[in-house]
Amino acid sequence: MRKNTIRNIAIIAHVDHGKTTLVDGMLRQSGIFSAHQELKDRVMDSGDLEKEKGITITAKNTSVYYKGTKINIIDTPGHADFGGEVERGLNLVDGVLLLVDASEGPLPQTRFVLRKAMEKNLATMLVINKIDRPDARISEVINEVYDLFIDLDATEEQIEFPIIYTNAKIGVAHEALGDSSTSLVPLFEQIIKHIPGPECDDNAPTQFLITNLDYDYYVGQVGVGRLVTGSLKMNTDYALCHKEGVRLGCRFSALYGFDGLKRKQMDAVEAGDIVAIAGVEGMTIGDTVCDQANPIPLPRINVDQPTVSMYFYVNNSPFSGRDGKFLTSRHIKDRLMREQLGNVSLKIKDTERADCFEVCGRGELQLAVLIETMRREGYELQVSRPNVITREGENGEKLEPVEELFLDIPEEFVGVMTEKLSVRKGKMTNIQNKGSGRVHLNFVIPTRGLIGFRSQFLTDTKGAGIMNSLFKGYEPWFGVIQPRLRGVMIADRPGRVTPYASLAMEDRGILIVEPNTDVYNGMVIGERNKADDLEVNITREKKLTNHRASGSDPTVTLRPPKMLSLEQAIEMIADDELVEITPKTFRIRKMELDPNKREKSRKTRMIAARDEERDDDDD
Repeated sequence: MRKNTIRNIAIIAHVDHGKTTLVDGMLRQSGIFSAHQELKDRVMDSGDLEKEKGITITAKNTSVYYKGTKINIIDTPGHADFGGEVERGLNLVDGVLLLVDASEGPLPQTRFVLRKAMEKNLATMLVINKIDRPDARISEVINEVYDLFIDLDATEEQIEFPIIYTNAKIGVAHEALGDSSTSLVPLFEQIIKHIPGPECDDNAPTQFLITNLDYDYYVGQVGVGRLVTGSLKMNTDYALCHKEGVRLGCRFSALYGFDGLKRKQMDAVEAGDIVAIAGVEGMTIGDTVCDQANPIPLPRINVDQPTVSMYFYVNNSPFSGRDGKFLTSRHIKDRLMREQLGNVSLKIKDTERADCFEVCGRGELQLAVLIETMRREGYELQVSRPNVITREGENGEKLEPVEELFLDIPEEFVGVMTEKLSVRKGKMTNIQNKGSGRVHLNFVIPTRGLIGFRSQFLTDTKGAGIMNSLFKGYEPWFGVIQPRLRGVMIADRPGRVTPYASLAMEDRGILIVEPNTDVYNGMVIGERNKADDLEVNITREKKLTNHRASGSDPTVTLRPPKMLSLEQAIEMIADDELVEITPKTFRIRKMELDPNKREKSRKTRMIAARDEERDDDDD
């Protein structure tokens, strides 16, 4: 039986195509907000990092009412690094709105999220957004979407989707271009018409799948999910089916439905709705709350496995403990385990060292967001360079993750990009020059070849290039890739950076620290213009003499240092370096601070790399 009073939908799209802005318009026009409320743009992007970066990081749900029908909306991330959030959100819905920019068309992440929706056989509506753009090419974009559906082996039912044209910024939707619509009513009407209600049975045994976890300071842990069958009631005992078995006698301290952006306490909820429960200890994502007399769990949520890992260390630098509140391995491990509870695509592993943990995720961006979040919460830690997670093939060969890389660059940079990517084992699979001055390039490249490439790409294309990547699968090991072509400048003693010493470094490379910054022995202070590392005295002061008058020295203007973001610092480091992260700052340092031990380790690595390269040549 399908319940026609409810619609569960997810909005999926590429990054920055307007998902969250469209949700803003739907919330405004559905009467969720009262007349006197101050409305903020991108209200669903509630996290500080989401507001700063302008992207959705975690999937969130809200609800609106239209003509007596409750529409539950899941706002999903558009970046493949947060694919676990997309897969988790799609477990809650019966249909998706595929949002596509009227100028850019379907981009790589559009393919990623659409493939996930089609695997679950969800009903699809196409929404062409930003139709007011002067460079909009609506008919071509629609044809590209049809091509994408065909490329993904869509069925005849899946490819017969309705199309809505929107300008989410001003809250207008059209069934046909140029019609008289001045609101989002056509969008609401098409959702009611084409997205089916949830298939459910109120009288069947209760099955409630937990797909998200939250925390409330009053009621504790909150589990959010979809009530697939049956009903949930207060003051009733249920069973919790988890990985280890079944726990009986679970009773809720609170039961919530969603009304706009708020949770609304309820005494009972019916099947098909997206609801939240509190009071059940030990809930994890993928668990099922069932009837105590007949506990039948639903299939657990399966997501793609991580492809990239980083090591998180306790901060043991000379400056440790200056800024942070949480410093010990216990603090870091507890925080990582909490993160793993709410993030199904993240895996935490212990290592042989008590002060080190291996954190596995989908990509650099996902791990960088986790690190930045921990930093703002008061944690101090050190992180290594990202490494790919390899597998063993059927014949015992070593397999590594491979990605499809999509570049949109000015045509004068084609030679530079081809050269840079060939060094990183990239293979060109397609090139298109449509005569507009920009060229589309497609590459297949190992994931480790993309580590540290994004900042170099922006520099080489002078900020005019667009880069997207999509996980493709696993292929045999591609061989040795040189991680970094330039060396670094390293402080050889503790002290404070002086302008005099900084001036002397200008012909040796680019500094990444400002004058008057405290440094320690083994700390990286700049990028050298040669391949080898160089130890320098960055704290040297100019000696005074009896022959120099106070005004005899000319005024010197220093070249501004290259101040790195956290993502750039993680991309820049080599295998023997760490990023030291504190609530107030982050620094790059050598893993081994002692220069003699560092030189010994360097020689050992050179021998190992030479042997690996020789083995690759033999193969």
